[in-house]
Amino acid sequence: MSGGSFLGWDMTAALQLGAALGLSPLILAELLPPIEAVMVRKINEHLQAGSGLT
Repeated sequence: MSGGSFLGWDMTAALQLGAALGLSPLILAELLPPIEAVMVRKINEHLQAGSGLT
């Protein structure tokens, strides 16, 4: 693997961004973890393929 791997989002920042957008903290707490899991998996697939994040 060239370039390492991506571990995850800064959930504090994600929750604050959602709050700034007026979203319910309960909804964010339910939806962000599964979304993060998919995004991290996909980003790591791109990194392992050597295609970077672009």
